[in-house]
Amino acid sequence: MEGFLNRYRSITVLLLVIFAQLILVAVGAKTKQDVRLIRVWSITAVSPVARFLEGARGGGIGFLRRYVMLHDAENENRRLRDENGKLKLDNIFLKNELSRADRAKALELFQTKTASKAVAATIIMMGAGSNSKEVFVDRGTTAGIMRGMAVVTPDGIVGIVRAAYPTASEVLLITDPDFAAGVISQKTQARGTLKGEGTTICRVDYVPTEDKVEVGDWLFTSGDDRVFPSGFPVGIVKSVRASQPFQEITVEPVGLKRGLEDVLILTEAVHQDIPTTPTGNQPIYIAPPPPLSGAPLTEVPSGSAGTEADKLRSIYKSVGESQSFTYGGDPGGRTPDFTKMPVGTNGQVTGATKPAPPPAPGASPTLGTPGQASPNPATPPVSTNPQPPTVRRSNQSAGAPGPGGPPHQ
Repeated sequence: MEGFLNRYRSITVLLLVIFAQLILVAVGAKTKQDVRLIRVWSITAVSPVARFLEGARGGGIGFLRRYVMLHDAENENRRLRDENGKLKLDNIFLKNELSRADRAKALELFQTKTASKAVAATIIMMGAGSNSKEVFVDRGTTAGIMRGMAVVTPDGIVGIVRAAYPTASEVLLITDPDFAAGVISQKTQARGTLKGEGTTICRVDYVPTEDKVEVGDWLFTSGDDRVFPSGFPVGIVKSVRASQPFQEITVEPVGLKRGLEDVLILTEAVHQDIPTTPTGNQPIYIAPPPPLSGAPLTEVPSGSAGTEADKLRSIYKSVGESQSFTYGGDPGGRTPDFTKMPVGTNGQVTGATKPAPPPAPGASPTLGTPGQASPNPATPPVSTNPQPPTVRRSNQSAGAPGPGGPPHQ
C-alpha cells in the first residue's frame, strides 16, 4: 500500500485536492430550491441504502407479526370450535333432561289417574337383530317385576314382560308377531284378539262379520287375556274388510307413536271401565257456568227500539202485569185476557205503538195502505179496492150480497 502511494503520490494528491474543491463548492453552492449541493448529494447517495434497509426490516417484522397473529388465530379457532361442540352437547343433554322431566310428569299423572300399581322403567337397549321387536328395561326381579306383566305408557299399551332378570327385564312389543292381547271396540263392544305384524300396524282377529266395526273406532283392552286390565287404550282402526267367518281389521297402535324411552310396568293390574269417549291429548276449553236460576233476566225496555218480537213480548208482559198474571207461575191453566189492553196516562197501549186517531163523524174511514191491517182490532179491515156505484147496483139487482146484509131475494 505504501509503495502504491509513493508511486502514485502526485495523482493521489491531485484527486484529493479536486475532491476537496468539490466539497467546498458543494458547501457553498445552492440549488434553485435554496438547498446546498452537499445535502442533495448526501441524501441521494444514502436514500437507496436506507430504502433497502427499511424494506428488509419492515418485511421481516411484518412477516414475523403476521405469522404470530395467524398462529394465534388458529389457536383461537380451535378453542371456539371445541367450545361450540361442548355447547351443542350441553344443549342436547338439557333437551333430553327436559323431555325426560316431561315424560316423568306424564307418567306420574297417569299413575294418579289409574288404580293399577305400576313401576316406572327406562329403555336401556334394543333386542338383537334388525327386525327385533324386543326391548330391555332397567327394572328386574329386585324391583318386583315378574314374567307376564303388562307394559304401558300414558298413550296406550306397549307390550308384555317376556323374561325378568335381577336388574333388567325383556319386553315383547305389541308389534311382534308373537304378541296377542284381547281388545274390545269402544262403540259396538265388538271383541277380538290383537296380534302383531312385525310392522307399525297390527291386526285384529276373530271379530265376527255380524259385529259392526268402522274405520276410526277406538279399541281398548278387554281384560280377557288376563294380562292387560280392561280400559287401557290400544289403537285406532285403520281399515275394515268383510270376510268369512271373521273380518280383516288393521289397527294403528297409539302406545308407540311418540317413541319409547320411559314405560310403566303394571305390578298390580286393576280393571277399569271402557271410557265413552277416548281421552284426548289436547286441552279442552270449558266455558264459565251459566247464571243462577233466580237471577233476573235482562229486560228489553218498552220504549227502546227492538225487533217485532221484542215489541210483542213487551205488550204481552204489560197485559199480564195489568191483570196480576205471572207467566209460568199459574198451574191452574188460567190465561190472561188479551182483549183488555193496558192503557197508559197518555192514552196509549203500554208497550205498543200509538194508534191512529178515529175518523170524524160522518167521514169515511181512512184507508190504509194495501196489505196493512187496521189499527183498531175491533174494526174490520176496509177494502182497498172499492167497487164503483154502477157495479155495486148491478150486483145487488142480480142477487149478490151487499156490503152489510144478506143477498136480495
